[in-house]
Amino acid sequence: MGRRLVLILHRDDPPDDRVATFAAAHGFEADYRRPYDGEGLGPLDESVAGTVLYGGGFDVYKTETYPFLIDEHRWVERCLTRGVPVLGICQGAQSIAHVLGAHVGPPDHGATEFGCYQILPTPEGSEFLSAPMHVTQSHFHGFAIPTGAVRLAGNDAFPNQAFQYGKYTYGLQFHPEMTVEGFARIQDAPWARYGWPGAQTREEQDRLLARYDDTQARWFERFLSGLFA
Repeated sequence: MGRRLVLILHRDDPPDDRVATFAAAHGFEADYRRPYDGEGLGPLDESVAGTVLYGGGFDVYKTETYPFLIDEHRWVERCLTRGVPVLGICQGAQSIAHVLGAHVGPPDHGATEFGCYQILPTPEGSEFLSAPMHVTQSHFHGFAIPTGAVRLAGNDAFPNQAFQYGKYTYGLQFHPEMTVEGFARIQDAPWARYGWPGAQTREEQDRLLARYDDTQARWFERFLSGLFA
């Protein structure tokens, strides 16, 4: 297996997330790609150890509006065909679900998750997540579980928080890759969804992340090690 992780971004964040930290610690090359900015994804050759599709603000089904998503979806299809490990986070998970034919979009209840929320493992997800965990969230779309995939975690507001397809493909609605400092950039953004139904206040977000983020970080390190290393 190669040592290159192809990391597909949807905004111009600095490389300070937990995937980047994991890659540096385990000797992987973090190969960042920005298709939304015109960058190609390059070849899917033997140097690729896996790929991560990050979150973002693009509706994955609007390929006529955002044609770069077509390339991302084809990349996912090729990875699935070749058995390359794939991790989709938030928008990235929605892309995988969309590629696999599942519905993606806002829920009927119109609520969002913006802050730190508890998710619970399903009976089938006990190896993925051994106990309920508070995780970082920033989304108002969700996904249905694709045919042939296994639902791994959920909560009342968004029952589908994680799925596994085959042995090497995972979709996560939440953001374990974000450090507290990384999430602060979203908290400070002009489009931060304070005041939306379901959103937490800044004070509640900070309090919950201070309490639970270390647990989330340890879990994500173990998860990445199992998937890529």
